[in-house]
Amino acid sequence: MRTQIIEKLKEISRPKKYPDDTDYTSISPEDVPRLATSFKVDRRKIEIIALEEGIVPERYARNMKTFSPEDQASLLKSQVSIVGLGGLGGTVSEILARTGIGTLNLIDGDRFEASNLNRQFLCTRETMGKYKTEAAVERINAINPSITVHRHDEYLDDRNSDALIPGSDVIVDCLDNIKTRFILENASKKTGSPLVSSAVAGLSGHITTIFPEDRGLELIYGQPDHLKSRGAEASLGCLSSAVSVLAALETTEVVKIILGRGSLLRNKLLIVDLLDNITEVLDLL
Repeated sequence: MRTQIIEKLKEISRPKKYPDDTDYTSISPEDVPRLATSFKVDRRKIEIIALEEGIVPERYARNMKTFSPEDQASLLKSQVSIVGLGGLGGTVSEILARTGIGTLNLIDGDRFEASNLNRQFLCTRETMGKYKTEAAVERINAINPSITVHRHDEYLDDRNSDALIPGSDVIVDCLDNIKTRFILENASKKTGSPLVSSAVAGLSGHITTIFPEDRGLELIYGQPDHLKSRGAEASLGCLSSAVSVLAALETTEVVKIILGRGSLLRNKLLIVDLLDNITEVLDLL
């Protein structure tokens, strides 16, 4: 079947030019579902095969130059778990959907309420009262229906953490409390998955990347047994501009991990203070 798909892709693809006037071969977003239906495969498989043949699905055309077709295919083959679908998680899920992460595993038991409107981009008057995961799935499907989305309307805890995140190439911590972060870190270490962890308070925030063998969160917060469940967000609030910046940093770390490219924030803490325009990277070891 792969041979037949490739033949059809070559038949319907068309020449186009990037903004720098170099040539590429493209298929449209409309071509993908037609081929998927014709060959009875999912859309993601069509896009992966196209990329492996050097044919660029038009939705990813502006990813090229930074990514290669092989890079984009690797992203489509990957799975990322996002734990917490509020301000950080909602923005992270949208960016990863647009980037072309092939499978998104969404975990959150919360529903939207009015106080979320200031910073949680999935929260609107229409989504009020909905599960955050439900709104995220609807948004992702509207952006990129080639992506596979798994939805879990439950809070991560000691009892379910191991079952919710297996198979993840990367796990993204978008939680709003410290104790659950440690639960997630323990689960990620058991599954052998890197964890990208971020926190936001007011107009500031921080981000780090933790691999299974790293000490991780204890280098930032200390021992979990002696911590309050809530961090600085409880006293400083949480503003949408800071959420957007930290979400962008988290998604960039995810992509770098998957593609094995660039410098990671492993055993480092990137601190962002938007009020005073300060960014600083601290070594944690």
